[in-house]
Amino acid sequence: MQPPVVLTIAGSDSGGGAGIQADLKSITANGGYATTVITAITAQNTHEVARVHVVPLQDVAAQIDAVCSDFSVAAVKTGMLATAEIVDLVATRAARGDFPNLVVDPVMVSSSGDRLLAPDAVAAYRDALIPVARVVTPNRREAEVLVGREVGTMAEMEAVAVELQALGAEMAVVKGGHPPTDLSAAGAVDVIATSVGVERLAGPWIDTTNVHGTGCSFASALATGLASGFALDEAASQAKAYVAEALLGGASWRLGAGHGPIDHFVRWRRG
Repeated sequence: MQPPVVLTIAGSDSGGGAGIQADLKSITANGGYATTVITAITAQNTHEVARVHVVPLQDVAAQIDAVCSDFSVAAVKTGMLATAEIVDLVATRAARGDFPNLVVDPVMVSSSGDRLLAPDAVAAYRDALIPVARVVTPNRREAEVLVGREVGTMAEMEAVAVELQALGAEMAVVKGGHPPTDLSAAGAVDVIATSVGVERLAGPWIDTTNVHGTGCSFASALATGLASGFALDEAASQAKAYVAEALLGGASWRLGAGHGPIDHFVRWRRG
C-alpha cells in the first residue's frame, strides 16, 4: 500500500531528538512518507541550543515549491518557523490551499529553555497562521505566549484552548505535560477544543527525563493520522497513544546527559 505523503516544515535538530529529525521518525513510524522543508539549522544537543542559522526566505519558498510541485501532499505539519516572515510565507501558501490538513505546532522555546521564535512572529501566528490551520497544538508554555497570560490550572487550559480554536482552527490541543495545579489525579492531560465543545485527553504519566521532541512527535503523528484519513478526534487520540509508547520505550535510555530523546520506533523494536 502506498503511504500518504506528509510535509514537515520545521527546523533541524543536530541532536536528533526534536525538529525535522523527530518529524521524520514520527511520520514514518505512523505509516506516512515524510517530505521536508528546513527553516533553520540548529547546533543543538540534550542540554542546549548553542546556535541557530535561519534559512533565507527564498530558500524556504523554493523547498516548498519543489515538494508541492511533485508530491501529492496529504497533510502538512509546521514546527520551528523562526521568523515572522517565514510564518507569513507558510500562512500565505496555506490560504492558497497548498497545505491540506495543516497541523500547526507553534514551536517557540526548546526543552532546555532556549528561545526558538523571534518575538514579532507571535502576532503572525495568531493573526495569519492559526486561522488557516486545521489543528493547532501548543504546549502550556506556548499557549501562554500566544494569549499573553499564565496558564496554570485545568480551567485556564480549557479557556485558552477555546480562545485559540476561536481564531479559526478546527481543533486546538493544549498539551498539559505535567498536570496543572488543580488536577488531583496523576496523569498527562491535554485539553481539546472544537466548535462542539471541550474535552480532556488523558494518558498515563511516565516518569522519565527523556522528553525531548514529544511535542514535535505528537503533531507529526497527528498530521499523519489526518493524512491517512482518520477523523480529528481519532488522529489526536492515536497520536497521544503513540507518544506515550515512545516515552515508555525510551524512559531508561541514556543518550546525552540532558533531556534525552524518546523511542520513535518502539513498536518496531517490540515486533
